[in-house]
Amino acid sequence: MQCPSCQNTDSRVLESRSADAGKSVRRRRECLNCDFRFTTYERVETIPITVVKRNSNREAFSRSKLLTGITRACEKTSVFTEKVESIVDEIEIQLQQRNLKDIQSAEIGELVLDQLKEISEVAFIRFASVYRQFHGVNDFVATLETFNNPSKKEQFASVL
Repeated sequence: MQCPSCQNTDSRVLESRSADAGKSVRRRRECLNCDFRFTTYERVETIPITVVKRNSNREAFSRSKLLTGITRACEKTSVFTEKVESIVDEIEIQLQQRNLKDIQSAEIGELVLDQLKEISEVAFIRFASVYRQFHGVNDFVATLETFNNPSKKEQFASVL
């Protein structure tokens, strides 16, 4: 680490502590050359994710957009805000672990549905109705059938 005062690269760490809710490490350092004290932050580098929409448009991944969509699906259900945020955290981690710059919006939608299926049938159907663009009652019925019979999932996904 380079000293901001004398540009020497030799320093020692005086203190380390967690910062940004555990997402970074704050370190107090002292330059071994000039005794200048300074603070550095260490963060995990993440790859910016680009979402490829159905119409081939590209946009930066938005955690808040994902959070809003899942929150709407979970309105007036027994799903707590903390659980919704943990779902978003889990999906974001899965996307970062793929080490791909471009992710299809359909992949993100399926990750959400997999998570919602485990916690709330109502939230699952609400999210699926928007994500899969239901056009009528038959789409709801087909989704309900796949909810209890996962082998039909591939058949239904190919219809939409």
